[in-house]
Amino acid sequence: MKCMSLRAGWIGTLLVAGVLVAAPVGAAHHRPKSAPPPAIPLDEIHVLGDRPAPFALDARSAMMIEAHSGEVLYAYHEHERIQPASLAKLMTFYITLDALRAGRLSLDTPVTISEKAWRLSIDPTVSKMFLAVGQRVPVRELLYGLMVSSGNDAAVALAEYEAGSTDAFVGLMNQYVAKLGLSETHFMSPDGLPEPDQYTTAADMVKLASLLLQRFPDALTYTSPKEFTFDNITQRNWNTLLLYDSRVDGLKTGHVSEAGFHLVATAHQGDMRLISALLGTPNAEKRRTETEKLIDWAFRTYVNYQPNPAGLAPSSLPVYEGRQPAVAITPAHEVVITLPRGEDRGLALAANLPASYLIAPVAAAATVGTITVSKGSTTLLQIPLETRAAVARAGSFGVLWGKIALFFHRLGHLIKAALWASVSWLPFVRK
Repeated sequence: MKCMSLRAGWIGTLLVAGVLVAAPVGAAHHRPKSAPPPAIPLDEIHVLGDRPAPFALDARSAMMIEAHSGEVLYAYHEHERIQPASLAKLMTFYITLDALRAGRLSLDTPVTISEKAWRLSIDPTVSKMFLAVGQRVPVRELLYGLMVSSGNDAAVALAEYEAGSTDAFVGLMNQYVAKLGLSETHFMSPDGLPEPDQYTTAADMVKLASLLLQRFPDALTYTSPKEFTFDNITQRNWNTLLLYDSRVDGLKTGHVSEAGFHLVATAHQGDMRLISALLGTPNAEKRRTETEKLIDWAFRTYVNYQPNPAGLAPSSLPVYEGRQPAVAITPAHEVVITLPRGEDRGLALAANLPASYLIAPVAAAATVGTITVSKGSTTLLQIPLETRAAVARAGSFGVLWGKIALFFHRLGHLIKAALWASVSWLPFVRK
């Protein structure tokens, strides 16, 4: 890859050094110091389980979930609107990954860098990956530049390539906002530079990060590197928590002077994955240390429990008057429950099937019962039991034969019930 024109000769080297020195710390767009957020009373903080909030965080709003269960572990002011800053790049990232999955582009697709994108690479007030006008840069490199270097130039380059212009891409971003159910978010730029009527919330950022990890497991490839080198310029990941905590593998920082410093992070340990959003911390150090405090507390405080319903319910149910004599049944989905540590003991599983047989036609994914997870008299969760396939109604002869078989099935149950009633009073009959 050719070195960019600014780096030609010793004059170019000095210019690049000057830009690097002037580059913002913590992926900041503006350098003025943010006002400290107001103190958060402990009684405004919500945590999972019947227990008091452990601490307040030095941030305007915060939220953390366990990704597998979706349980909210910690939250306050999570629906408060705030400028997203570079967190907007999470949506640019999502749209690009979606285009890759749909085959509209590939990781090797070359993107020609426009003058608009290049001008951001020489702007000392914004983060960038140092793109040069006219360069042809693979999408793969732009994704690293977007998520590790927090490149505003990379965001604009991807936006222009995918939608033709940044304005058209902003329209696409807000279409995705609606499609993904981010009801508290509105974007006005692909890179997050502050604009009127641009906002998000901690709750929406956690939701977007969760959807990213669910739908694009390879997303962490581009958020977890501690540094990225492009055209012989190496930049450290703005998410410095990666340097301090090996459990952390993403996702994105942001900063604008009017909103403060943001961090949407994810960390994994054992069978747990945490996703958090801290918005509006007073400085880059605080967004790291406050997020780490939250991560440490969550891993210490909570555990995941995955019910194993094997053997609780039959693997199939007989079907009368159908083209098949039986249909397999299974839990509708795997379930993970996040509980305060210690409260995962003494949980009970029970199956409930209202009917011991089905009559055709039977639809696929029809609910035929439930698996209940409870503790004492409290029901924690119910998992539907569903049919795994459809069973069509049989022809005339098959229906007639099925009705006869069903008659004898019901008659047998009546006889068994009568016999049991007649002997159950005897002292030697096991109750």
